[in-house]
Amino acid sequence: MPRFFVEKKNISDTYITISGDDARHIGRSLRMKLSEKITVCCQNTDYECEIKSISDEEVVASIISVKKNISEPDISLTLFQAVPKADKLELIVQKAVELGAAQIVPVLTRRCVAKYDEKSFAKKLVRLQKIAKEAAMQSGRGIVPKISSVITLNDYCERIDDFDLNLLCYEGGGRKFSEIDSLKEAKSVSLFIGSEGGFDEEEVLKATQRGAVPVTLGNRILRCETAPICAISIIMNLSGNI
Repeated sequence: MPRFFVEKKNISDTYITISGDDARHIGRSLRMKLSEKITVCCQNTDYECEIKSISDEEVVASIISVKKNISEPDISLTLFQAVPKADKLELIVQKAVELGAAQIVPVLTRRCVAKYDEKSFAKKLVRLQKIAKEAAMQSGRGIVPKISSVITLNDYCERIDDFDLNLLCYEGGGRKFSEIDSLKEAKSVSLFIGSEGGFDEEEVLKATQRGAVPVTLGNRILRCETAPICAISIIMNLSGNI
């Protein structure tokens, strides 16, 4: 069943209104008809609805049933991803959302080939957020994960205290994910992945001094777009969310 996200203001006791691109998608791309059913999600709640009216500007659907979304993991994972070159970040965002990440934060590290500031990243951010929404719709998520504006390594270090556990994937070695007992009890986890060139030693030292735990993905060196997919999958498995 097609899935769409709306804000709380679009929901009344009996009806839900969908507007903008999603309304046009329902009528033009999906060619849906009156009385067909859709799922509308808001704040981790799923509404099964029946379409009552369709236009390019607005789709109105009546609420048939309401239930809590069951797809959200019980661990809140924030991916801090060192910005890779080209379009690799788009793939990373898509797969991280599918696997259950709650937020993706691009980080500029010393070995990043791509260089952005907040202003130059703004246009890219719009596309990344759209990719996150589409991935959330496809995978049945209860929320649309937020894509943050680009930050620095210092910004990352300042945010470490916001999480129960902070993991840094380091090609220079670290603990196995399975050896970290606190992972099973943690409710909020940050995962930091490097760019194509990885991290330099000073960055790792700075992060670990603030509380980040270096972890390893094994003896093989993974591409920067493969590493987050692998690491998120491991975390979701060990925390009982796969």
